[in-house]
Amino acid sequence: MSTYIISDLHLDESRPDITRAFFDFLRGPAAGAEALYILGDFFEVWIGDDDDAPLAAEVARELSRYSGSGAELYLMHGNRDFLLGQDFAHRTGAVLLQDPSTVTLAGHRVLLMHGDTLCTRDREYLAFRQQARDPHWQRALLAKSLEERRAIAAQIRAVSKSMASRKAEDIMDVTPEEVERVMREHGVRLLVHGHTHRPARHQLTVDGEPAERIVLGDWGERGWCVKADKDSLELIHWPIAS
Repeated sequence: MSTYIISDLHLDESRPDITRAFFDFLRGPAAGAEALYILGDFFEVWIGDDDDAPLAAEVARELSRYSGSGAELYLMHGNRDFLLGQDFAHRTGAVLLQDPSTVTLAGHRVLLMHGDTLCTRDREYLAFRQQARDPHWQRALLAKSLEERRAIAAQIRAVSKSMASRKAEDIMDVTPEEVERVMREHGVRLLVHGHTHRPARHQLTVDGEPAERIVLGDWGERGWCVKADKDSLELIHWPIAS
């Protein structure tokens, strides 16, 4: 049986084609899989597990059907959906996965990450990340009404887009030294992550040994996944119909 890894779908009511493509993926290639790992930014924004938007309910139902079929389902927080909680996980039959986490795939120990913490040159974002992951900050935010949270989320998205447009490309990509440090710390020679929207397979060397970093793409004109079988890992993409 195969295992699939995806990231950065950025599901949003304004992009129904991506939602349809994800449901087709669940019912098609990923049907009958042993496990599915979603490495963050599954939603474009997540304002809390009590979100009453139709998209949240629709996606929860599809994920529940999928996990109910026997597949293991794992969710990792991204920089867009860091408020995903245990209630959503319970409703969907998913396990919330720590970032980073080490798993065994295709006979290899593989480090799974969202990837944002690898971008150490983006200090403005990392400062926001530290604030957004603080339990006290999250509790204060979740205590607000859904309408207030939607307004705050829209403001954060606008600021994020404005900041990103002013940053150099290399600032928003991973720092090679941090990649090596993290792989060394976890004793792995294979890393899979998303976040940067720069899908590729990178060959590198860690402590004199060959290593690899596989970067998942974001879902837009194409869907992306890593497919892990008994002996191989593939980075796969396919067109998404608009």
